[in-house]
Amino acid sequence: MRIENLELPLDADEEALVAAAARALGIPRERVTSLSVLKRALDARRKKSSATRRGPRDRFGKGRRDPDRATGPRWSFHVVVTLAADTRTRTPPPGVRVLPYVEEPPPAAPRPKAPPERPVVVIGAGPGGLFAAWRLIESGVPCILLERGAAVRRRVIDVAKLWRDGTLDPESNPLFGEGGAGTFSDGKLYTRTRDPRIPMVFRTLVEFGAQPEILTDAHPHIGTNKLRAVIPRMREDLQRRGVDVRFHTRVSGFRVENGRMRGVELGDGTTIATDHVILAIGHSARDTYRALADAGVALEAMPYALGVRVEHSQSFIDRLQLGDAAGDKRIGAASYRLAQNLDDGRAAYSFCMCPGGLIVGSTHEPGTVVTNGMSASGRPGSKANAGLVVTVKPEDYAQPGKKATPFDAIAYQRHWEEAAFAAGGGGFVAPAQRVPDFLAGRPSADVPETSYLPGVRPTDVSVCLPPFVTASLKAALRAFDRSLPGFAGKDAVLIAVESRVSAPVRIPRSDDGESTSVRGLYPVGEGAGYAGGITSAAVDGMVAAEAVLATLVGA
Repeated sequence: MRIENLELPLDADEEALVAAAARALGIPRERVTSLSVLKRALDARRKKSSATRRGPRDRFGKGRRDPDRATGPRWSFHVVVTLAADTRTRTPPPGVRVLPYVEEPPPAAPRPKAPPERPVVVIGAGPGGLFAAWRLIESGVPCILLERGAAVRRRVIDVAKLWRDGTLDPESNPLFGEGGAGTFSDGKLYTRTRDPRIPMVFRTLVEFGAQPEILTDAHPHIGTNKLRAVIPRMREDLQRRGVDVRFHTRVSGFRVENGRMRGVELGDGTTIATDHVILAIGHSARDTYRALADAGVALEAMPYALGVRVEHSQSFIDRLQLGDAAGDKRIGAASYRLAQNLDDGRAAYSFCMCPGGLIVGSTHEPGTVVTNGMSASGRPGSKANAGLVVTVKPEDYAQPGKKATPFDAIAYQRHWEEAAFAAGGGGFVAPAQRVPDFLAGRPSADVPETSYLPGVRPTDVSVCLPPFVTASLKAALRAFDRSLPGFAGKDAVLIAVESRVSAPVRIPRSDDGESTSVRGLYPVGEGAGYAGGITSAAVDGMVAAEAVLATLVGA
């Protein structure tokens, strides 16, 4: 059976967890024959130490310590236990849930008798593309995996040049290349998606070198340093098994005949004939969206989000979130998640919070500044950062009197990214401002040292934000400061602009995963508007591969 919300102290070991499960069921410890952890989460709502917390009063009217009652941050476990035969359990204590446990197996992928005459083409070597290729080769169907950027080893060098001296390679950068944009981020794996394929994704990542803790952590992350090792190992395994991986190979066009995919055109002028394309291009392949539209593929403008990165010292966030337990190495760097509904019907919220991380330049176009956050696996940095963004609606960027198009959405993004480049003074330096100055509407003459690479310029960040975003961020920051006192203090810095939260474009698809306008085209992941992170994109790629396999079985 499954037991949820078992709370234990930070130093509890496996035996203590088994004993807690037995107590929750009201049975002797020896009746528990096995236990495995499904999830472990930190509950930091109670920040006082156990020494200051008192239990019920004794018969002399004095409070007495109660080790089961409170105590600062604690671990909350979801576990699966097996009990000895004929064990009779009692009603669990308040807050603890006991449920029957049934493991939902992932769907079996169809296995065609033979590969198709024309190869399946997968575009993009981010999580969506990699896991689509993995699912195909697992079923005996090789494919061609095309990636416009470089392999990780070369990509790391190119990205370092951008961060060190502002030298940009438009095809090999924090957004394009092996592993996708997630390679230069926190490597967050948390998702609200509930899909039986998710354990397959995590187990595969562990197989290629990710830390086993991602299998049980409630908010798992790999860290950019480890992800850069995991992704090449997975790709090398795909190559050994027959996947044709081609780097520095940009798709420049699509051949469509009678509403059906017939081939992809490459930047070098060659064409690959194919009847099946899995499109996993990520959220920033703006030229590929244009090529899709030119081929008659339906696209839609999407709401998205725009804002800034906010940075504090990690020690400040630790004190806010953990109280007496701040700095405890068993917990690590603290995080936060904030959201505020605004009077105008919009929402402002934190995004991609990176404890112990860096803010980095994350663009692929000259003359633009785009920020992102990333952390190493141990989150060892002295700074904490997060995106603070506001919803942008299609009517905000539509041409007067017209319906918004996908290219209006992209142009609006680019406009504010170019404004950030100008405000930073060039060289991919980013505009920065102290939060109190931002709230008061005055430029900052200086800012505390920031983690942003390649550097910041103190100024007024509102010049690179729409007025409604500036107003919304001010209202949200004041609200966040009430819930987390000091959040809007003088040492908090805003760095602009955070514009790539999600794709501003959706590629409509039918229930079977195909484009609604072109048969044989399977849009997946963030670039298609159907995923929001590494895990959901990986699952989306697997689902598309299964749909392709189903057509091959029926062929």
